[in-house]
Amino acid sequence: PDVIIEAQFDDNDAEHGQNHLQDTLTDDIKKLSLDTGEKGKAAGVTGVHRTKQDDGLKVNDPRLLPDEFLQRTAKVAYILEKKHSRAATGFIKLLADRNSELFKRCAMFSPVDHRVPRVYVPLADCPPEFVIKPETYSQMLFICRIVDWKEDSNFASGQLCKSLGQAGEIEPESEGILTEYSVDFSDFSPEVLECLPQNLPWVISPGELAKRRDLR
Repeated sequence: PDVIIEAQFDDNDAEHGQNHLQDTLTDDIKKLSLDTGEKGKAAGVTGVHRTKQDDGLKVNDPRLLPDEFLQRTAKVAYILEKKHSRAATGFIKLLADRNSELFKRCAMFSPVDHRVPRVYVPLADCPPEFVIKPETYSQMLFICRIVDWKEDSNFASGQLCKSLGQAGEIEPESEGILTEYSVDFSDFSPEVLECLPQNLPWVISPGELAKRRDLR
């Protein structure tokens, strides 16, 4: 219910420089700490004390604090179902550190969807001229599939599956979206095509048309 203003200043404060703003913030933080301490005493909280070195609250046992002062935490115990296809559309580029061993083995894949992490892909999966002329492929869309993500790595590991074409064109963009959502857009099999009428051109018979509602 309380609204805490960490700092409030106008154009006139700019004339006093950064030191004035720093002093204002320090004073507000001290006031905030004092207000929090008074609220804790009013609520009957025990096990709370202050030190001269630190003007903030010290709590010996978090269980003594009211619920509104606690932040709930949790840990993922098990993954029931993997919803994402692990495939993403994006661009490839060389690593920034040219002197590292990783630069000689991998490239960086940057997905268009920022919810998907960046991925290390082997240079062997990249086009042969990518290392020599990386700018040629700066606007080329690729499909990458994530295969692993180690706990001690900031980036996932994956494999380049396919080159789609230039970004911004309808066909590459559409194919990338369908692949990401695991939509099968391959050609129909001969078994499926045999179910269709073979004598063309085909028209609806008058008897069948009489049983249907005409929405044309």
